[in-house]
Amino acid sequence: MKNILVTGAFGQIGSELVPALLKKKGVKIVVAHDKRQPPAGMPGIIELADITDGAAIERIIKKYKIDTVFHLVSLLSATGEQNPNLAWDVNMNGLKIILDLAVKYKLRVFWPSSIAAFGPTTPRDKTPQETVLEPTTMYGVTKVAGELLCQYYFKKYNLDVRSVRYPGLISWKTPPGGGTTDYAVAIFYEALKTGSYECFVKKDTILPMMYMDDAIRGTIKLMDAPASKIKIRTSYNMAAISFRADELVKEINNSPFFKGSTAKRGGISVLKVTYKPDHRQKIADSWPRSINDSQARRDWGWKHDFDLAKMTKVMLKNLQKSL
Repeated sequence: MKNILVTGAFGQIGSELVPALLKKKGVKIVVAHDKRQPPAGMPGIIELADITDGAAIERIIKKYKIDTVFHLVSLLSATGEQNPNLAWDVNMNGLKIILDLAVKYKLRVFWPSSIAAFGPTTPRDKTPQETVLEPTTMYGVTKVAGELLCQYYFKKYNLDVRSVRYPGLISWKTPPGGGTTDYAVAIFYEALKTGSYECFVKKDTILPMMYMDDAIRGTIKLMDAPASKIKIRTSYNMAAISFRADELVKEINNSPFFKGSTAKRGGISVLKVTYKPDHRQKIADSWPRSINDSQARRDWGWKHDFDLAKMTKVMLKNLQKSL
């Protein structure tokens, strides 16, 4: 990886992946692509274009002599349900454009799948690598189709395309962005701003989650692995921690970074949470509670670093500063 294009670079993953790639030894340039205006201080070379505009994407690839693409553009689960036609267009046609250009210019590709690829017929505990994929959201449908499309391009064109099924991702650097697991991000913001939060899933809802630092490190590790180590060309299960919604609330309330001076100066000493499940509860109930990612750990050495306590500490510490 020397000349890298990151599509959807201003989103939750891209905004942290771009600076991580810029720090990586051997990387010369990182082009941050999105259709929106960049956030303040966004590093890398900025290029604005719609992912469904293949000619514009091809110009970027040729202009910077790109050799690797991290294709992150996607409409998430809850947002995708509001506009399923747009979700299909962005998620599937955008991916096909990238794969076709990758074949033409002999690029390596990373594309993220998701636990949304699973569905209510999937085993919900320790979900295996190879299992039933019958999602009930358009986002999930595009992830299953995308996995199969990536595998097809590997088998048909020998394209080196790699993927992981991300769980819910938690970060203090970007606000929640329309995903079903985003309650676990929003709750930290509201804990420090107001001391109360209305949670859109039930208190006993358990979902697989991961702190963003682990996700970024794992993504780069996957792309650094020799091709001979990559045995899965649909998408690898990738997991870290699973917890109930009310377990997260308890962890926040027990954290010294929440009970400490900053929270007290704002008049907030206890996070009070009410539970009012909405349409996202049905989506959450169709997803796994825990993931078996033993193949990723075995094939290319994946392992996570952040448990619930460590993640909560870092989230509160950094959000206190930024807010």
